[in-house]
Amino acid sequence: MGSSSFRTGVWLVGARGSVATSAVCGAAALAGGLVDPVGCVTELPQFAAAGLPAYGDLVFGGHDLVGIPLEKRAQLLADGGVLAHRLVDQVRGELRAAEAEIRPGVSAGDGPDRLAEDLASFRSRLGLDRVVVVNVASTEPPYRPGDPLPPSALYARAAFTADCSYVDFTPSVGARVPAVAELATERGLPWAGSDGKTGETLVKATLAPMFAARALKVRSWAGINLLGGGDGANLGDPTVARSKIASKAKVVSETLGYPVTGPLHIDDVPDLGEWKTAWDHVSFEGFLGARMTLQFTWAGCDSALAAPLVLDLARLVARAHRAGRSGPLAELAFFFKDPVGARTHSVEAQFRDLCDWAAGLGSAA
Repeated sequence: MGSSSFRTGVWLVGARGSVATSAVCGAAALAGGLVDPVGCVTELPQFAAAGLPAYGDLVFGGHDLVGIPLEKRAQLLADGGVLAHRLVDQVRGELRAAEAEIRPGVSAGDGPDRLAEDLASFRSRLGLDRVVVVNVASTEPPYRPGDPLPPSALYARAAFTADCSYVDFTPSVGARVPAVAELATERGLPWAGSDGKTGETLVKATLAPMFAARALKVRSWAGINLLGGGDGANLGDPTVARSKIASKAKVVSETLGYPVTGPLHIDDVPDLGEWKTAWDHVSFEGFLGARMTLQFTWAGCDSALAAPLVLDLARLVARAHRAGRSGPLAELAFFFKDPVGARTHSVEAQFRDLCDWAAGLGSAA
């Protein structure tokens, strides 16, 4: 679809993870016409005139503490059935180019100065018009004011220090630390978040407005999530899982307008690898107190669901930056479980807001 030609850096925090690797492979495959844009929201007709950067104009780099190179990670994803082996062979050049731009990440308590320098160097060396930093690293434990800034906030602060826009794709606090958000406002930079809406919560956000519109009272909404891979291992820690559970739990009660009992469990099942399964049980009340239930199962591959959204967000936020937008982009709520500044959790309403906003970008500078 039609797009504006401007070279855009996509700096991935967690650059050697499954989501990042899938995004790099996906952008290269789309630019080369090797695959159809299945799952790419910004390839829908509503975004044709938004002036977004083309996939071939996206240049990748990032930070990571993990040493597995992108080529190896892509091969592991292919072995696990996420990517086609043929596709990995076709995009090896792009994987190597992105790998050459990955720098060591930081741990809690480290300073952001080097991070900002890495970003500035990336932009100047490669002649990039804009750089969008996207956090796709592992979820952190909940942040409490007064604690040392966690890595996600350090990356966000570094992004704003280097005049880059920022996307929180995880539930980690990132740019929502008040002092970090204020820095973005001071420097006139846009940011978006948080926690990409890819699976079970996407279904919740679609179904909950149905119950509200039909005046059916939801009594409880319980869920079980079974995860493999690095995400499952990370969220197997109950302290870390609290951030994810809090993000997922908001959708139902905030959509319905009343508290709903909603026990949610996240369990690490290493055998699942890159795949995840969610089972939900909804108890609701109808006319004259009739008790009824709805159950659904969602099974999918998280990196394959998340990667196209990462590309969508990078393109949209880069265009917003170019158009002079700043501060939290509430219009991107469609992509997130816990969207900053959102007026609704309804997927349908969020999509209308997104399309209207994107249409405005097409007429911006």
